[in-house]
Amino acid sequence: MEITFTVNGREVKVHSEPERRLVDILRYDLALTGTKIGCGEGECGACTVIMDGLTVNSCLIAACQLQGSEVVTIEGLESSGKIGPVKEAFIEEGAVQCGFCIPGMVISAWHLLDKNPSPTLDEIRLGLSGNLCRCTGYKKIIEAVKKASQKRKGGELGK
Repeated sequence: MEITFTVNGREVKVHSEPERRLVDILRYDLALTGTKIGCGEGECGACTVIMDGLTVNSCLIAACQLQGSEVVTIEGLESSGKIGPVKEAFIEEGAVQCGFCIPGMVISAWHLLDKNPSPTLDEIRLGLSGNLCRCTGYKKIIEAVKKASQKRKGGELGK
């Protein structure tokens, strides 16, 4: 089947079997390898993307669900070559250990801050829930989200 949808603001057409996973289409058809394949069961969050305004595990989204949808991946959070305050805060806080979970964490953090620019600690934890860090580096990740919130309020690099 031919599927037309938008990825990072660009309309794309792909030919796919209806049951194929979004994460595979992103990585292998569209070369958007920032989205990681983790557990493949929607448990770890490594494959998190934003689809039609909601964070989703792209390993659980079938190709037949994509027609006309809008998807934002980790690559879509950059603008004009700038990485933006969320990615910048993760780097500055050293919130990256092995790095495997980080694209999903950054997507979830970005989505949280887009909906709630001043989240409490509990709201940050809830916003990141569903994203597992096998290195257990949660403290630095939470500090990065707090810092990104401050950067966004200060107008650094927009979203």
